[in-house]
Amino acid sequence: MKIRIKFSKYGSLRFIGHLDVMRFFQKAIRRAGIDVAYTTGFSPHQIMTFASPLGMGMCSLGEYMDIEVHSHQGAQDMKERLQAQCPFGIDILSVKALPEPEPNKKVVSAMASVSAASYAAVWKEKGRSFCDYSGQCADFLAQEEILVEKEEKKGTVFRNIRLGIYELKIEDDALLFTVDASSSGNIRPSWVVSRFLDFIHVAAPDSALQIIRLELYTHQGDGPERTLIPLDAIGEEF
Repeated sequence: MKIRIKFSKYGSLRFIGHLDVMRFFQKAIRRAGIDVAYTTGFSPHQIMTFASPLGMGMCSLGEYMDIEVHSHQGAQDMKERLQAQCPFGIDILSVKALPEPEPNKKVVSAMASVSAASYAAVWKEKGRSFCDYSGQCADFLAQEEILVEKEEKKGTVFRNIRLGIYELKIEDDALLFTVDASSSGNIRPSWVVSRFLDFIHVAAPDSALQIIRLELYTHQGDGPERTLIPLDAIGEEF
């Protein structure tokens, strides 16, 4: 059975990298006694994939990991066992079974299915707020071009990220936005925040703001009916 696990990452653990998170879960799954499946060969390892890796120093309320298991005692039992092995800074939010694939098709992994991500940017300094600039969100999105610099092998290039910003608004003192997070058009949240600060003529170092990933999404449907749904909307309790 293929399992999708949703978890949050916050506090001091936001400073550990993706490879350390992967190694932590490998140990936590063994200690929790979960009957996880392993690859075959001379160097077997747990069958495990993660959705879009989280940037260093960033908190998240919506991280995803897919594993395969041979047997289980239910979603709640697996969630409680795994949570018991987690330190402060990682919470297991949900455990769901992914649906069986259609004939001649494979289940799309969390990493391959990510299409978009939503974020919140908040000021670390008390008393500062984005609320005074809520009226400028529409003007920001009305731009035909929002350019960012990107370093490549051939040198610095400019990229227009406007089409990859799906939504941007201000609520409860926070700047909320949803952007393209696919492998072909991934947009860094820091790009959006820095360009918006430039637009409203506010100077601030990167360290002045905390960026939180709220959710990861995949596309559902085709054509005009195509919509974004959270990754945990796929699958069911067991």
